[in-house]
Amino acid sequence: MKKYRNTIEFEVCGPYALFSDPVMRVGGEKTSYHIPTYEALRGITESIYWKPTIMWIIDAVRVMNSIQTETKGIRPIAYNGGNELAYYTYLKDVRYQVRAHFEFNLNHIELKDDRNEHKHHNIAKRMVERGGRRDIFLGTRECQAFVEPCVFGEGESHYDDMPGEIDYGFMYHGITYADEAILPEDKGKMTVRFWRPVMKKGGIIEFIRPEACIQKRHIREMERKVFGKDNFTGLKEFTDEEVGE
Repeated sequence: MKKYRNTIEFEVCGPYALFSDPVMRVGGEKTSYHIPTYEALRGITESIYWKPTIMWIIDAVRVMNSIQTETKGIRPIAYNGGNELAYYTYLKDVRYQVRAHFEFNLNHIELKDDRNEHKHHNIAKRMVERGGRRDIFLGTRECQAFVEPCVFGEGESHYDDMPGEIDYGFMYHGITYADEAILPEDKGKMTVRFWRPVMKKGGIIEFIRPEACIQKRHIREMERKVFGKDNFTGLKEFTDEEVGE
């Protein structure tokens, strides 16, 4: 597994997680996938540190604790008002190691002066040490989590002695928004992606890149957001002291 020079590695853990298929988020009962989705891990990484200048690429996740589930009776708010009874099946006592790196978002030409790899990498590493800039949660808002630095691959995983591999079949990968589209056919569209993950010995799942997902569907037309002086301060967002220069 390649380690990029702007890689960050962190451990995220929490009492519960809910990585659900987007189709199940509309309402009713929800059941978590047994493993975190690419999109959920990207959301965690963006909560640690993000700017529109960069795009986070999730390289791999390592499942540290045994996969357990717990079903709870929930009374969510119904669309027509009031509450309804539903059963949510969560993952319980989860802990993951994550490896990710960033690349510059070339769709944002207006932010080309902010493409400073050294600056963004240093800030990202400091934000990992501080537990992130925004709240961290595992798949859904009620599943709060905590982040701390780690060395990917170190420490014991429940799946270190796992014989063979586990194939999780057809699974949701993530969403490509117009701002992040790389392939010509995805430009100006909102695209949902799917793939077939495999967990290897040690609990390691290596992700394919978003543009490598051949099974996908264009949901709707979508315009790219343009950042300017009125909604993004660019280089002036960080002082020299915060950048560490």
